[in-house]
Amino acid sequence: MALPPILADRLRLPVVASPMFIVSNPDLVIAQCKAGVVGSFPTLNARPQSQLREWLTRITEELAKHDANNPDTPSAPFAVNLIVHKSNERLEEDLATVVEFEVPIVITSLGARADVNDAIHDYGGIVLHDIINDRYARKAIEKGADGLIAVSAGAGGHAGTHSPFALIQEIREWFDGPLLLSGSISHGRSILAAQAAGADLAYIGSAFIATEEANAAEAYKQMIVDSAAADIVYSNLFTGVHGNYLRGSIVAAGMDPDNLPTSDPSAMNFGAGEDSAVSEAKAWRDIWGAGHGVGAVEAVVPAAELVERLSDEYATARAALLGA
Repeated sequence: MALPPILADRLRLPVVASPMFIVSNPDLVIAQCKAGVVGSFPTLNARPQSQLREWLTRITEELAKHDANNPDTPSAPFAVNLIVHKSNERLEEDLATVVEFEVPIVITSLGARADVNDAIHDYGGIVLHDIINDRYARKAIEKGADGLIAVSAGAGGHAGTHSPFALIQEIREWFDGPLLLSGSISHGRSILAAQAAGADLAYIGSAFIATEEANAAEAYKQMIVDSAAADIVYSNLFTGVHGNYLRGSIVAAGMDPDNLPTSDPSAMNFGAGEDSAVSEAKAWRDIWGAGHGVGAVEAVVPAAELVERLSDEYATARAALLGA
């Protein structure tokens, strides 16, 4: 099945920038979209909830202005991420705001609900649901998701354990719709490899942390630059869900990354109350998420420059493959 036009016709590079808690903000999203890749952010980054309307207003107006001034190189569409977990007390209110602004692409996480998908489909939006295994993928499509984001081993933040090749293969046995691959993609050749493996688009997060527009501490950005795959630690201690984090940030928080206790998965919380906001912010503010692909990140640069690098690398890899 072909990609929907919004993903097939408006991208300079087959890339969706992943929504990162705290890190993704309007500055980064706008820069990503102007550079030609889908920019995204979690609705929970806009606090208080009323700020979500302000962010969506700014993003839509600035991208519309850019498109009017650059008709030959219009911006890519943007996306928002909804956490569809029972602890997200803001879900219904955030969904209503998303519907009001008719956000073109919605990424759903940690649960799949048919009513959420229906609300987005009613105005013509598309839903991409992130999953870590084939069972969750089937459930997401059964409940009406349009496409899947396969979060494989090595992805930054909350991540699965399956090889990208195995996960993509299992999904492609029964699903021919839009499929994105997440996990260690920080170089243009990896984008091409994701497509060769059966994905339509690459889903990139960690590399965008080390950009000027990202809402991340300078020490966080520099640690991305200085780190390699061996510096990533997989643990469920911090949120109750397994994820990948920078070893240096764990050490700086006074913990031994090689001897972390495990957490009760039932304790995970993605709500919008004051207590949950504080506890969740500590996890991502002080314990920094990142994926195995950080070794390809060599400097903190503007988002547009990162997209330019990825585009050049992708073109070079594609030309070499076709010339072989």
